[in-house]
Amino acid sequence: MMSNLVTVYLGFGSNVGKRMENLEKALGYIAQRMRVVTKSSVYETEPVGNTNQPKFLNMVCEVRTALTPESLLVLAKGIEKKMGRMPNHPKDSPRTMDIDILFYGDQVLSDPNLIIPHPRLSKRAFVLIPMNEIAPDFVDPSTGKTVAELLREIQAAKQGVLKLGGC
Repeated sequence: MMSNLVTVYLGFGSNVGKRMENLEKALGYIAQRMRVVTKSSVYETEPVGNTNQPKFLNMVCEVRTALTPESLLVLAKGIEKKMGRMPNHPKDSPRTMDIDILFYGDQVLSDPNLIIPHPRLSKRAFVLIPMNEIAPDFVDPSTGKTVAELLREIQAAKQGVLKLGGC
């Protein structure tokens, strides 16, 4: 059936509506299509870029999937849309759900619609902190650094991230 399973890390964020329920619902949709191996705690974080909006709840999960990166992107965007996110939303705007493909195995991919590893993850404490919780030794294929090393590099940016617990 699914022979070539790849380990993928997904980032989830929500700052509109019932944020915790949004995370749980999005995880449920993901679990219908692939195996969720583990998930981080949920963290409350300050918005980045457009700071005039509510705080986010963020988490990271590890999944195993046979979907290609492109198919996974279509699935993620479909879940976001199903949960009320507008397809042409302005950058850094409030959202019910944001799903980012952080890592897709050890693949490095750069095309107009999809860049893997996620291009801004090494600067984002709200991604690296939950990722470090579940996979500190995972090596970023584009930098050769572990998640723990990437997090140490931005440790000063850690303010404004509050661990809430599980979902």
